[in-house]
Amino acid sequence: MGARSGPYQPGRHPVARGNPGLHIGRSIPARYFRAILEDTLKRGRSDTAMPETLMTLKEMCAQFDVTPRTLRYYEYIELLQPEREGRARMYGARERARLTLILRGRKFGFSLEDIRQWLMMYEHEGTQAQMKNWIALADRQLEELAEQRQQIDTAISELQQLRDDTANSLDD
Repeated sequence: MGARSGPYQPGRHPVARGNPGLHIGRSIPARYFRAILEDTLKRGRSDTAMPETLMTLKEMCAQFDVTPRTLRYYEYIELLQPEREGRARMYGARERARLTLILRGRKFGFSLEDIRQWLMMYEHEGTQAQMKNWIALADRQLEELAEQRQQIDTAISELQQLRDDTANSLDD
């Protein structure tokens, strides 16, 4: 392979080589992206997706306000599957999207097992089946939340009545 003009040479990109001096969490400089795009178009390939920006465990924790232990646990139960570079975990766009869905599911009270099955459904059955399953899960969760609301309302009412009775007994 002869010398090429410009900063980019296929297979020689600092990220592709695993250059330890390059902070992978940062975006690729525009000149590299432009050169990659031009090279891809010259070769006639159709996979012109932008290079993926990876995040470290620490960056993921900061962005999503979770602990490293949480991310490692989600990896252990196969909710997340970060890339590995030695001992370092690197999270791409897929893992960030999955973590967003996981955290949203937890906020709505779904179990991690329900969330795991729902995420796996996308990979095995596609979006349509996943959305139908989501509707069924959401309906079930809405019923549970309504029941919990009823229980909380009852507890509040009883506590309020007991408080008022106690306050009235002190006034007498």
